[in-house]
Amino acid sequence: MTDASATVSDVAVSTARSAPKAATAVGWAVATKGAVPRQLGLSRAALEANGFEGNPGQVLAVPNGDGVAVAIGVGEPGAIDAAGLRSAAAAFARAASKHAQLATNLADVEGVEAKVAAQAVTEGVLLASYRYTGLKNDAKNASRLVALTLVAGPKTEKDVDKGAQRGQTIASAAAFARELANTPPTHLNATDIAAKAVEIGAEAGLQVEVFNKNQLEQMGCGGIIGVNRGSTEPPRMVKLTWSPKSPTGHLALVGKGIMYDSGGISLKPSDNFHQNMKMDMSGAAAVLATMSVLKELKVKTKVTAWLMCTDNMPSGSALKLGDVLTMRNGKTVEIHNTDAEGRLVLADGLSLAVEEAPDAIVDIATLTGAALVALGESIAPVLGTSQALVDQLIERSAATDEPLWQLPLDSKRYRKLLDSVVADMKNIGGPYGGSITASIFLSEFVGDIPWAHIDMAGPMMVGADDGIYAKGATGFGTRLLIDLASNFSPPL
Repeated sequence: MTDASATVSDVAVSTARSAPKAATAVGWAVATKGAVPRQLGLSRAALEANGFEGNPGQVLAVPNGDGVAVAIGVGEPGAIDAAGLRSAAAAFARAASKHAQLATNLADVEGVEAKVAAQAVTEGVLLASYRYTGLKNDAKNASRLVALTLVAGPKTEKDVDKGAQRGQTIASAAAFARELANTPPTHLNATDIAAKAVEIGAEAGLQVEVFNKNQLEQMGCGGIIGVNRGSTEPPRMVKLTWSPKSPTGHLALVGKGIMYDSGGISLKPSDNFHQNMKMDMSGAAAVLATMSVLKELKVKTKVTAWLMCTDNMPSGSALKLGDVLTMRNGKTVEIHNTDAEGRLVLADGLSLAVEEAPDAIVDIATLTGAALVALGESIAPVLGTSQALVDQLIERSAATDEPLWQLPLDSKRYRKLLDSVVADMKNIGGPYGGSITASIFLSEFVGDIPWAHIDMAGPMMVGADDGIYAKGATGFGTRLLIDLASNFSPPL
């Protein structure tokens, strides 16, 4: 497994009061009104003649000696926010993709606090520059970026530098989550990701415990064992713990890690969606990536995480429709669709999280196609038993521009759809409201602990370069969970 995410962490990010001579592509913020930076060498009339009006995200590259000066639109003076800066920085990075050394004054614009602006700009440039090189022998499409300089005045230089360093750390984590999800399943199985977690844990100050198939059977984790029955690859559950001194709260994270999802006996159609089922472990990837940077970011929240990892494959030993599984918390589940497997592995993870008595539990998973139907490819539904926790997630969603939209966890109306004749419940609830019924299923395993569920099936990937995202896995949820852990308040 190659690691293009290392390219993001290896970029030399710095702050200076002027663009260095080595920077061959320099981006200058241009609003819709006011003065135009003289470094562009063009008047506003000349910019407008070339179709550039300074609108948010607009870019115009102007050849300049051995490089380019890039006009970057920031909209009305003082009106842009952090999300707009992140998008503008991504547009700049794409316009300057042939250049190795970039500089920009985007972090020094009016209207956004310097530290926040610098973090957003750094994330935008680095994440838009990310490219998965994977198993390609020809690396011509790999990122060329080696250095990024944020130009700032003397009053803001120190804050810009702090924000830039935080932005690079978070961008590296998101790129790592993309790297994991983009990797073909024969090159990243449950055993592999567990080994990666052990390696990362040693560097990131985490306590890491890995549980094999025999241990999971002894622990009564019937969900993950049942899903794994059809696979030749053994399952792994990974528990990671970040324990800072004098923690301000205890947050539990659970990530779905279906390393490849064929659907099992309920086989998926052979189409493009099936082809992308190597990404069905994107929830676990986001959680592992989040855990990897908590030490570096000096997060004060104690965070315990569970990665629930296995393939879901058809075979003579695979889980059958009508089978009944007993979960870690003792509840029995009748299988009506083997392609509704994510909730089975999460049930065990949530049950284990409850036993730690955290202040709150958040799970993240590529759980249902219904989420994609309901909210499309850019927004993830969030549901939960604690409105205070859901509100925190939505607030962090706005801060990171990883969009969430709350759906109702209406057990009163829909729990009956999960009733089973032979077990405590079924694993599916019918053809409609699939995101809601799946969440109601999960809620049966969280006890009285405040809990929220993020269904990232829609935004797990993009089909073409788009803003900060490169074609392929998005790493969605990583920046959101990092921000949640950094700002977590135990819900009342």
